[in-house]
Amino acid sequence: VLKEQNLTGVLPPKLAELTFLQDISLPRNYLSGTIPSEWASLPLLNISLLANRLTGPIPKYLANISTLVNLHLSSNNFTGELPKTFAKLTNMKDFRIGDNQFTGQIPSFIQNWTKLEKLFIQPSGLVGPIPSGIFSLKNLTDLRISDLNGPEATFPQLGNKKMTNLILRNCNITGELPPYLGKMTTLKVLDLSFNKLSGHIPSNFDDLYEVDYIYFTGNLLTGAIPPWMLEKGDKIDLSYNNFTDGSAESSCQKRSVNLFASFSKGNNSTGIVSCLRSVQCPKTYYYSLHINCGGSEVTANGDTAFEEDTYEAGPSTFTLSRTNWGLSSTGHFLDNSIKTDTYIQTNTSRLLMSDSQLYTNARLSAISLTYYGFCLGNGNYTVKLHFAEILFTDDKNFSSFGKRIFDVYIQGNLVLKDLNIENEAGGVGKAIVKPFSAAVTNGTMEIRLYWAGKGTTEIPFKGDYGPLISAISLNPDFTPPSEDGSSSISEDGSSSISVGKAFGIAVAAAFLIILVVVGILQWKGCFRPENTLERELRGVDLHTASFTLKQIKAATNNFAPDNKIGEGGFGPVYKGLLADGTAIAVKQLSSKSKQGNREFINEIGMISALQHPNLVKLYGCCMEGNQLSLIYEYLENNSLARAMFGPEEHRLKLDWPTRRRICLGIARGLAYLHGESRIKIVHRDIKATNVLLDKDLNPKISDFGLAKLDEEDNTT
Repeated sequence: VLKEQNLTGVLPPKLAELTFLQDISLPRNYLSGTIPSEWASLPLLNISLLANRLTGPIPKYLANISTLVNLHLSSNNFTGELPKTFAKLTNMKDFRIGDNQFTGQIPSFIQNWTKLEKLFIQPSGLVGPIPSGIFSLKNLTDLRISDLNGPEATFPQLGNKKMTNLILRNCNITGELPPYLGKMTTLKVLDLSFNKLSGHIPSNFDDLYEVDYIYFTGNLLTGAIPPWMLEKGDKIDLSYNNFTDGSAESSCQKRSVNLFASFSKGNNSTGIVSCLRSVQCPKTYYYSLHINCGGSEVTANGDTAFEEDTYEAGPSTFTLSRTNWGLSSTGHFLDNSIKTDTYIQTNTSRLLMSDSQLYTNARLSAISLTYYGFCLGNGNYTVKLHFAEILFTDDKNFSSFGKRIFDVYIQGNLVLKDLNIENEAGGVGKAIVKPFSAAVTNGTMEIRLYWAGKGTTEIPFKGDYGPLISAISLNPDFTPPSEDGSSSISEDGSSSISVGKAFGIAVAAAFLIILVVVGILQWKGCFRPENTLERELRGVDLHTASFTLKQIKAATNNFAPDNKIGEGGFGPVYKGLLADGTAIAVKQLSSKSKQGNREFINEIGMISALQHPNLVKLYGCCMEGNQLSLIYEYLENNSLARAMFGPEEHRLKLDWPTRRRICLGIARGLAYLHGESRIKIVHRDIKATNVLLDKDLNPKISDFGLAKLDEEDNTT
């Protein structure tokens, strides 16, 4: 067993001299050639050659290893058909051949493997249909077949009703969902996405409420969504269907159920998805869109501001931005060892391309990722998609075998098939921008990235796959109407204005200019003494939003005592609720605080430049006069100190696996601060009160008031 050793050369035939050898495990190396014929004489139980450079057809003589139980050949370059002689491998229990270039149909002889427990045929080159005999195997607990070309087929009759994972994604399955699936309560993952399933969800599916993940995305399902899904279902994705019940149409997200584009458009003439009909567009439409996918707000391409996209995604989520777009994320990363998936990838090496700030972070998804713009003016636009592969390596080790392959759709049209970022850009850590022309005809723009199962899934680690995008820009190919509100936009995009209105607008504009000039002079301090805090903030490079005191008072009910949730080193901390429903924590700077203005300002500068799943997210700050506040994401379970040592009514039952996960999360956050972030930082005040817990008990490090830039790489 030699895993991840970056071994080169060919597979050694002389291993056959070890006549009692039962296990050959050489995954994630740099081996080439084919499988030696000499191995056929060994009493092997396990052959694992995942993630190498092996080529050619699978040798027929492997069928002579009648003792073989596990055969893992994924992520190589094998070609040809599966040997018919493999029908003799009746002791087979685990067979994995994804990410190869095989030809021919999925062989029916697999039904002879009556002991088979796991079968992984995610894009291997084989085509459908899936032989019906495979589904009758009574010991099969983990079946993963996806993205098959071939004729349509109805849903099969499964022989084992006690499966753990059933993934039949994009397999051209038609017809209705079989009621017997409702009795498969041992399932952990049920993925039937991107097929052509129709009809209602059977009423007896309510027994599936404990299934960890259910994906019915991208089908033709109709009727009412069962109440149990909305009330107690967990991590269910129903996006892109034709449900007709209007009771759930008012929201794109119910608990952890994704309902984006899940309803029939019916009489909806606006073109916007049903769950966003309540959105009120401004009188002047948007005529551009710039998003820094997975990152904070930055300026790039000259003076273009790219909006932040640091929203927490998940396996079945729709998130609405603060402007005119949202994102839908479908899928979780299978088989990885991380308790909570991360959907933002952070670069860990130096990037040398121009506008590198656009490529420092990227948005990830495991199956499907949609960016949806709305309230856009109609017309022709240029869409630019920015990509850079920031996970894989390009050196001569197994990490360089990583292949990220996915498809891209714009306005429902396939514009990129089997995109491999590394190949397109000419290497890892290099930027590639793909421009496209697209028309907005109903005020909306949809950009969808879809993982068709191709590429590697376990390099450099298990669960490293799926679509990735760094930034999106959308610019009109026409001159937009004036944005000062002086034009009225007709349905065809034209604008008109009367002479009387023009005169009135000119007078109003002159008055407005006077007000703006006076306001600027006042802000600059011409009409009042300069405030100390504002003077100290001058020159601090902030990567965050600004809130008004009025907004914060409204969110916290004028800092009501009932909303006070703690007392930090700076002063009181209040819970609040923004107008868009976002829960926040407001940290005030108190005149009696032990920590001074400079440390408070230091915290703004530090946190605004950092983004990591195990760091508390800073939404923005409020500074008016002597009032300074930081606005953070709200963490439902308060601090680790309260969870473990607080009053009895606030203590949480933390079992050992949870405590271990919390420790690992804190370690990841510190590792990011000390060595992985763009600027290395020493926190200097890590303690249980400065570790907060979200609703899933994931730890997030807070309170950077004493943090210090580590300019000499001293991270101990």
